[in-house]
Amino acid sequence: MKDELFLRGQKVPMTKEAVRVLALERLELPGASHLIDVGAGTGSVALEAALRFPHLRVTAIERNPAALELITENRQRLGCHNVAIIAGTAPLPLADKADAIFIGGSGGHLAELIDWALMTLNPGGRLVLTFILLNNLNEALSHLEKLAHRQADAICQLDCVQLQLSSLTPLGSGHYFKPNNPTYLISCHKEARNV
Repeated sequence: MKDELFLRGQKVPMTKEAVRVLALERLELPGASHLIDVGAGTGSVALEAALRFPHLRVTAIERNPAALELITENRQRLGCHNVAIIAGTAPLPLADKADAIFIGGSGGHLAELIDWALMTLNPGGRLVLTFILLNNLNEALSHLEKLAHRQADAICQLDCVQLQLSSLTPLGSGHYFKPNNPTYLISCHKEARNV
């Protein structure tokens, strides 16, 4: 989906189209029944997932009141009736587990969020995180690697990529490629035998 399809606010973050495409691919949603989007921002990941996979139940968690308004408006405009919006700060208790969790915002509780996500995922579930700050990337990788060494059956298929995109932009009578900030994407699976 094009970014322009989402209503956006001044200080509300949004996972951009190219990053969203890879994140949704890594979440492996065709066989999933429940996705949780933590730090949902405008709701771009949750809502695109809901539109692509109408069978999917999506839970969007967000604490920012301005973002909650945007998610609600975007859900209404796009007709995503399979998206539940929770106003709150993760980690928080949920009624049931998920097959996939996307973390787009950590609110400074990254290690706690990762631990909560792994407890909230069904065995074999997928966890995908995105960051623009290097310190968040380093903290997440360090924590996930510790978990992998401490509990051999905690996670598998840990992967990290950096996305550096540029967009063709007019300048005077010509064009140039305007660079975007690099985005780091981490993905892993919760081991299927881990309960």
